[in-house]
Amino acid sequence: MSEKLVNILLVEDDEVDVMNVKRAFLKNNIKNPLFVAGNGVEALEMLESTIVPLPRIIILDINMPKMNGIEFLKIVRETEKLKNISVFVMTTSNEDSDKIKAYDLNVAGYILKPLSFEKFLMSVSTLKNYWQLCEM
Repeated sequence: MSEKLVNILLVEDDEVDVMNVKRAFLKNNIKNPLFVAGNGVEALEMLESTIVPLPRIIILDINMPKMNGIEFLKIVRETEKLKNISVFVMTTSNEDSDKIKAYDLNVAGYILKPLSFEKFLMSVSTLKNYWQLCEM
């Protein structure tokens, strides 16, 4: 069976975290096209015009300038052509209120950003397994 590569959108304002995701993709041999937006406003603009076909997966931070992750997620879930995209929250926020808001908006998972790169690699590997299963 040939591997189908789906587009992935990373919505993250921290450059170090963006670099860590890219490194984790390389180490996990993830070849999916990765698009990066620095905040929710930029991500919505990319979803409207830049990313073709639309991503099947969004990795989303919560704490961002201009439009935070929860605000972005509300718009995604209310937009017909975007509402079925799988969204994983990857954030430093361990607040129960953020988790509840995210799950109320039908996220596929809520991942706390790990402190060590090895744990971060394991988290990205788990994501890879999830979307490979979804494609099958």
